[in-house]
This record gives sequence, C-alpha cells and structure tokens, in this order.
Amino acid sequence: MSGGTHGIDLREGGRWSLAQRAKNDLLWVLASIAIATLGRLPGRTLRAFGTALGVLAHAVIPSARRVARTNVARAFPELDDAACRALVARSYRTLGGYLGDAVAMLDARRPSVTLPFAPGARETLDAAIAERRGVLFASAHLGPWERVAATLVALEIPFTAVAREAYDPRLTRLYDRLRRERGLATIYRGAPGAAAGLLRTLRRGHVLGIPMDLASRVPSVEVPFLGRPARTPVGPARLALRTGAAVVVGVPAPAEHQLELAVTRIPVDDLEATAEGERILTERINEVLSARIRALPEAWVWMHPRWETTTV
Repeated sequence: MSGGTHGIDLREGGRWSLAQRAKNDLLWVLASIAIATLGRLPGRTLRAFGTALGVLAHAVIPSARRVARTNVARAFPELDDAACRALVARSYRTLGGYLGDAVAMLDARRPSVTLPFAPGARETLDAAIAERRGVLFASAHLGPWERVAATLVALEIPFTAVAREAYDPRLTRLYDRLRRERGLATIYRGAPGAAAGLLRTLRRGHVLGIPMDLASRVPSVEVPFLGRPARTPVGPARLALRTGAAVVVGVPAPAEHQLELAVTRIPVDDLEATAEGERILTERINEVLSARIRALPEAWVWMHPRWETTTV
C-alpha cells in the first residue's frame, strides 16, 4: 500500500496532520474490532464475507478498477475489452475470498490450513536447503499467499519472511504479534538491523521468503514482468549472488481440484555478483513469477499500480 493513500508516511519520517491522525485512528479501531470479532466466525462465513467485500470494492472504487483493467490489458493484449473487464471482476471476487481466509488465520486457535506440494516441489526445496548455503525463496502476492508461509512453518522448515512495515506502526505491531503466534519469523525491511538479519538468516542455512511482484521504494532494475518492462527490486538477487544462496520461486499454482505449492529452482551458477548478474537473476525470477501469475490470473493483485511510479 502506498504511503500516499494515508497522507504523510511515518515510515519516511513524516508526521500526520490532525485529520490524518483521526482517520488512521478510526482505521486502527476498525481493524482491531474486525480481528477480535470476524476472526472467530466460521471459515465459510468469512470466505463469503470476503467475496462480498471484493464485489463491493470492485463496484465503489473506480480508480483501482481502472488500474486493474489497464494492467490486465497490458499483460493479456490478446483479450478484448469485455474479457479484460470479466477477468478484473473475477479477480476482485477471488481475492476477496482469500482475504476472508486470511482473516480466519488471524485466530491462532484455528489449525493452520496448508497447501499440498506440487509434484517434485518438496524435493526441489529440500535439495536447496540441503546445500546449507541458505535459500532465497522468491514469492508473489498470488492467491492464498499467506498459506505458503503457513505451509513451510507447519513442516518445521526454518523460514523467515521479509515484509514492509505498515503505514501505521500500530498495525505493524499487530501483524507481528499475529505472525509470531503462528510461529512465523518476520524481518521488516525498514527496521534497524534488517540487513544483518537477512544475511544471518541465509548464513544459518535457513529459508528467506521475499515477495518480488510489486513495485517498491527500494533499489530496482527494469526487467520484463508479465511481458512489459517493470522496475523490480534487485536486492534479493544481490543478496543471493553475494552469499551464494540457492534461489527458488515458490507460489500457489492451480492443480486439478485445488491449489498447490509449486517450487521452481532458478539457476545461478553461471552468474557473477555484478550488476549484470543481478539483472539477469532478477529477470529469471520474474520470468517464473510471470508464468505462475498467467496460470492463475484471477488470483493476482491487478489493482496494484505495477507499471507506474506509485510504490509500496
């Protein structure tokens, strides 16, 4: 989420006005109430509620809807306008349903709902971990992405996620508490000592999960994403090449009757820790992420301004 959505961004040293403070205090209260109440509803009820919320968001937020339609047209130039509109509407419903699932996960008393591994995926991940050089696990905001981390944690795989602090520090503390209750370790990229934490995770031979599909206020390179040049964070590639870590892409993927966790190994042995090596590795990661998104297009965040200057 961009800082502009909520006015001055505290993450960048700004200060809220009285009006912004009142607005964000209200959002904080609503979020706290939602977590305390909605999270205890039956899972099917939460999914239905989330789906309805997605339909509502599609109807009442025209600016985001326009961004989504433009992005779909960029990624799928073969689709006519009616097909683009239909895909966008479907994505709002789908993501709304997954939002309901994510809210259900906020109640630590519920059992974690994990994803089955795609054929060969567990073996690919285990082989990368066995090399004891650490594993950079590139991922995306695709489908039930929160369940990817839950799956690895449930299997007692030493996994740490990299996340961006929320625009409101209170929400960051809330997210962090909820993640810790689920056994998920998190490094917030703007926190003091974050860089050292990333290195330490890989040097211990652990798995470091980094989402790479959204535009971000970090050093980036322009490489193809969904068929169009896009500014993409280069830090993950830089970190992998400088530490010698193995690199995989792990995201939900469609199977016959369900979603499953697909894990793809990205070759790095022919690359050096140079700017060109970083660019090539980032391009290789984007190539796999793009293919996975195209295979499950209704479950990606098309309303994110991926090819614009607004970043998270």
